[in-house]
Amino acid sequence: MSMLNVGRPTRPDTAGESTGHASLSGGRALLQDEGLLFEVGGWEKTGVDLDETPGFDESDLGGLVRDDLRLPGLSEPEAVRHYVRLSQKNHAIDLALYPLGSCTMKHNPRLNEKMARLPGFADLHPLQPTSTTQGALELMDRLAHWLKTLTGMPAVALTPKAGAHGELCGLLAIKAAHEAAGQGHRRRVLVPTSAHGTNPATAAFVGYSVTEIAQTDDGRVDLSDLAAKLSDDVAAIMVTNPNTCGLFERDILEISRLTHEAGAYFYCDGANFNAIVGRVRPGDLGVDAMHINLHKTFSTPHGGGGPGAGPVVLSQALAAFAPAPWVVHDGEGLRLEEETAGEAAQAFGRMSAFHGQMGMFVRAYAYMRSHGADGLRQVAEDAVLNANYLKARLSVAMSPAFPEGPCMHEALFDDSWLEGTGITTLDFAKAMIDEGFHPMTMYFPLVVHGAMLIEPTETESKQELDRFVHALLGLAEAAKAGDVERFKGAPFLAPLRRLDETQAARKPKLTWRPEPTGVAPAPLAAE
Repeated sequence: MSMLNVGRPTRPDTAGESTGHASLSGGRALLQDEGLLFEVGGWEKTGVDLDETPGFDESDLGGLVRDDLRLPGLSEPEAVRHYVRLSQKNHAIDLALYPLGSCTMKHNPRLNEKMARLPGFADLHPLQPTSTTQGALELMDRLAHWLKTLTGMPAVALTPKAGAHGELCGLLAIKAAHEAAGQGHRRRVLVPTSAHGTNPATAAFVGYSVTEIAQTDDGRVDLSDLAAKLSDDVAAIMVTNPNTCGLFERDILEISRLTHEAGAYFYCDGANFNAIVGRVRPGDLGVDAMHINLHKTFSTPHGGGGPGAGPVVLSQALAAFAPAPWVVHDGEGLRLEEETAGEAAQAFGRMSAFHGQMGMFVRAYAYMRSHGADGLRQVAEDAVLNANYLKARLSVAMSPAFPEGPCMHEALFDDSWLEGTGITTLDFAKAMIDEGFHPMTMYFPLVVHGAMLIEPTETESKQELDRFVHALLGLAEAAKAGDVERFKGAPFLAPLRRLDETQAARKPKLTWRPEPTGVAPAPLAAE
């Protein structure tokens, strides 16, 4: 049994002890016990057999050559089994519902993956001649068209790599617009208390100071506080809509009006666009800039199949300041406008060395084409329906943070229903692991005590939602019945036991250290 430096076992002493059937191998039926690659592999063998290569006795690397890489040797079956066994230790969206709130961990259609692997997309190189990339440029152009159509915005920058990168793009465009108008003194950004943490961080990174806007009792932006804090030094407001409490900002038009009257720009965090896509156009709400997480709204959630992408749509007031490059049509076909000159003279610069994440562009475009306009609208409707179904079913035992009215794409609960049980949100989440579910987002947003933020997404069936509800209601009943040990000791059935998370964060084990002999593998040593 391996041990943490704080003394808590990471593996059970005997697999299956909770059922009374211990195994000799450490495995649990089909779930095999598996150590580190260094512990699994041999040190005097290799999975391949290569002849010595004559004529290469001397190396051009000089003193940079490493004689002993200290890599374990494995046969092909050993290597395959190792990674298959590791895959069985992780929760995955292909295994069960993944209820992380504000993250949109939904099913990734395999069609999108197939399209992204087509020759010409998968092997595309950013330095290829433009004449050989016409198909890719056309796909980028069509994707840009549909992003503008869905948002009601006249311009889009495709290059940002993810949500926070998109926020940076939008604020840099806002900064450039203010400076071009002689308003460079605007150095303050307003951010609601329930905002994603990247919002204030991005504003600070750009060089702005951040002022917090209060929240009303029903989980929305406090208009009176906003009006009081708007002044001629405010550059922008950053609002997530639907917000991180899972609610639509019903006063969004008034927020926009107040912001624009003060001479500031309206940045919308589009992380939750999947809740309104096809139903609401942010441009109609007065939004000036908004990033769209392609890897959330249009599949491949959170980089599960590669890097993310966070294109930014811009209003007419900001369009001229969009970063290069962008796709343009000329007499010879499509090309990228690379230089910040001519029609791109006001562009604030570049967001990255090249043109964005081609694989994500292909996946998002395939998702749009396969769903169509009516399908994308249904994406939003089903996401909201599923979240409200969970809110209604779970509210009989758990306490919704904002009980009045419907939620949007995610249901938010606080921990008041656990009061007096001795069980915390973290304990409840750990017990969910034993039930075969990844925990929901915990303790976020910070404005809700002991927050449990659940997002089912649109891809879950009623049958799967009912299975999830059945497990959570059962756990809630056990918590209220006083079965504290079930929660404090959880997870019992996972491949690894509960960590002391404070110690794990402060003293992580990041390296494997061999025995002094350098031959036999050794267990991990605490750093």
